[in-house]
Amino acid sequence: MNFYERYVLPQLIDLVCALPTFQRERGKVVPLATGRVLEIGIGTGRNMPFYRRDAVQCVCGVDPGLHPRARRRAQALGVEVAELPLSAERIPADDHSFDCAVCTFSLCTIPDPLAALSEIRRTLRPGGRLLFAEHGAAPDAAVRRWQDRVTPYWKHIGGGCHLNREIPELIRRAGFRLESLSSGYAPGPRVLTYLHSGCAVIH
Repeated sequence: MNFYERYVLPQLIDLVCALPTFQRERGKVVPLATGRVLEIGIGTGRNMPFYRRDAVQCVCGVDPGLHPRARRRAQALGVEVAELPLSAERIPADDHSFDCAVCTFSLCTIPDPLAALSEIRRTLRPGGRLLFAEHGAAPDAAVRRWQDRVTPYWKHIGGGCHLNREIPELIRRAGFRLESLSSGYAPGPRVLTYLHSGCAVIH
């Protein structure tokens, strides 16, 4: 990692992820997590305050850019948290290891999101759920064209963030069934703020 990726980018992402819009989306899905939880893209640990400690047995956090703040926020949660500093395309866990997976604002940055979703599916027990809150491709053609234009430049300053990924379709292609899905624009520039949140189960 260069200086920007190691020191500047984590601070920027942490600030952006603390915006009320993103916190509201986390609040919709993270409290639904139960049992043994796999969290994709744990980053600086922004999801930690939303877990219910009486419902969660342990959290396994996967992220190539793990930040010390994640550990501090995990300690405040009071739940066992294991950290894996790697990308999610190959998760070193047995099949059916987890009861639930949580993925918030991370599928945009993973180099191969379909491979990561397939790994999530493999490591979930039968009946396990994927809880997600993500931004992605907008349904409006004019907005989508701008997302396609901006993404090649944006991903270099945004930690690999792609603005134009088809999140529900990726989840379906990985073998999940969307049990609930809420989609729409949040306040802010439309090119950045088309959000999806919901729950998916293994098809």
